[in-house]
This record gives sequence, structure tokens and C-alpha cells, in this order.
Amino acid sequence: MNSEANLFSEQRAWLASPLGGYFADWEQTRLDAMLVDIFGYNALQIGMESLDLLRANRMPLRARAVRDAVAVPSEGVSLVAGEAALPFASASLDLVVLAHALEFSDSPHHVLREVERVLVAEGSVVICGFNPYSLWGWRRRRAHGAGQWPWRGQYLSAPRVRDWLILLGFEVQSNQFGCYVPGAASGPEWLARWRWLDRIGRRWWPVCGAVWIMHGIKRVAGARLIQPNWREKRARASNLSPVAHKVAGLPGGGDKPEQPCKP
Repeated sequence: MNSEANLFSEQRAWLASPLGGYFADWEQTRLDAMLVDIFGYNALQIGMESLDLLRANRMPLRARAVRDAVAVPSEGVSLVAGEAALPFASASLDLVVLAHALEFSDSPHHVLREVERVLVAEGSVVICGFNPYSLWGWRRRRAHGAGQWPWRGQYLSAPRVRDWLILLGFEVQSNQFGCYVPGAASGPEWLARWRWLDRIGRRWWPVCGAVWIMHGIKRVAGARLIQPNWREKRARASNLSPVAHKVAGLPGGGDKPEQPCKP
């Protein structure tokens, strides 16, 4: 089994664990709320191939990119492609979801540049990442980046990725953190014991969540979104409103007709 298929099998096995299910539930819930209001025609998911993260989005074409044919899910539309060389024309996609793809890429900068290339003006990119400044990041550092998914890979902080997006011309719209339970809570009983940290973490150290989600919009100089000019239509309607003119000699005309001058 090659490395890509092995990574996919590790990912599916971890998502089936109590901690993986806790993580997947949080991330899917936030993505559902975010993606339902992003409109367009073509959407692409990169990473987390075993989950349909685009399920709440209403675009006609929704696809998942996988690196290896072994990892193609049985449901949905999928294509085999590397995230650093997407088989799409420039400015052809309206939405790209990068679900923990940057951490496990050899060139995360190149991946973001490729995403910027395929997005249309005003297109959206939604990035999910693991936070190095969290309890999960602490576990990863103790293991020296070794072990199975998701404990290996290069965790990237949200401020760092935000700076990269800004350099590429994106405008960051939102950024949220979650999953404050320690990564060592592998069993269901330990997970239940530590769930109180979610409530405390959101209030007292919100930026220390194990997972972050960021939404950016591609801005292009000189491009603007064309919308109906409702104000101009109202102005034209008021200009065309009928005006009643008084006609002399007719009922309701107002003034009486002038009498002829006597000699």
C-alpha cells in the first residue's frame, strides 16, 4: 500500500474513534453553517476525503479531490488530483475547501497559490487547520511529529495562514476555534470527563482550540460585483408617474373659459 492510501486509511480509522468523532462533529457543524450561504456554480473539497464537507452547500457541482485512486469515496463526485496541480482552468471555481491539506503538504505556499489561481474573483476559500498552540499541538510536539494521522504533519497557526492569504490578495472574513479537549482523551469515558473544557476554553482562551476554520474571499483589483440598481429603478418610476393637467372648460378643469371681448 502506498503512502497516500496509507494516509487515507489512517484518517478513516482515527475518525471512527471517539476523539475523531468529536473532532468531525465540531468541524462538520461549523462548515455546514458557513458553506450554506456561499453561492456559485462549482465547489471543490481538498482533504478529509472520507467526509462530505460540502453537504450543506447548494452549488450544482460539488467534487472532492483525492491523491490516490484507492482513496476515492464510494459516494459523491471525485477526481484524482494533487492539491498543488489542480486540473481546472484559471478562475473557474467559486469555492475551495482546504480541509487539513496544508499540514500534510510538502509545499503549503504552492497549494494556496494554486487555489488562488483556480478561484474566480470574489470566490471563497475555507481552510481547516490544526492549531500548534493547543493541547493537540502539545501532544504532537511531545511525539516529535511522529505517529499516525493527525499527530504527524506540520501544524500551521491561524495568524500565519492569514498572512499568507493577505499576501495573495484575499480578504479574511472570519476565523473560529474549537475542540479544547486534550488529545490524550482517546476513550469515551475520558472524553466525557474533559468536555467541560469546551465551555471554559471558548470563554477564557478561545485562540487555543485544537482546530481552526478560516474563510477568505479573493479580491481582484478593478473587479466589482454587479448588482441590480434598485435605487435607479425607483427614480425612473417616480419620473414616469402621471401628472393631471387642468383643461379649461371641462368639468373639474378649474378655470372658466374666457369671454369674448365686446367692441
